[in-house]
Amino acid sequence: IRRRLEIIAPYTKWIRSFSCTEGNDLIPKLAKEYGLKTLVGAWLGDNKAVNDKEMKALIELSKAGFVDIAAVGNEVIYREELEEQELIDYINYVKRNIVNIPVGYVDAYYEFRDRPKITEVCDVILANCYPFWEGCASEYSLLYMKDMFQEATKAANGKKVIITETGWPSAGSDLWGAHPSYKNYLQYFINTQLWSKNNNIDIFYFSSFDESWKVDSEGDVGAYWGLWDKNEERKF
Repeated sequence: IRRRLEIIAPYTKWIRSFSCTEGNDLIPKLAKEYGLKTLVGAWLGDNKAVNDKEMKALIELSKAGFVDIAAVGNEVIYREELEEQELIDYINYVKRNIVNIPVGYVDAYYEFRDRPKITEVCDVILANCYPFWEGCASEYSLLYMKDMFQEATKAANGKKVIITETGWPSAGSDLWGAHPSYKNYLQYFINTQLWSKNNNIDIFYFSSFDESWKVDSEGDVGAYWGLWDKNEERKF
């Protein structure tokens, strides 16, 4: 964790983590040593005991000053591992135990449009926006992401919206009109950065490093979303 933080710290102000157990609790602790702000997530699923451990650890990290934004769950509604009311109860539980830190939930942008009860309990709207996964051709990808962001913004009803994941793979198989390539990956990154900078939109770019283990769930493209490759070399 420390080695990878040293690689990316010169290029970013924030880092996002997805879990608070099994050593992932060290990520925000070490990130603070490098002057980074943190969006820290509790990983929720269909195992109540694991969920309780994750939330307890997120609350402890928050009280110790290692969390700038707390995320209660990541795409757990999309994966259909929790019911809506179960998630709302978890979010409210964390909010009761964390003071002066925004608490939200991460999911695809359209979930906040389709599930206003979840949107209502979040302090901040944490929306994943992936034109690639919806088969959008790269030449229209920035327009498509702007539409995704607008959907989340309308649903947010005045609350801050942060894009918690977006990106484009540099290699792998096509998904409908979406073509992974080095050129498309680089163009998407540049377009995203310029748009977010010019419009003051906060984005967590996915991902820092290529992760070969992701091919199990996402196919061959899963291994190629990083700004750095699997050998920790910058791709550009």
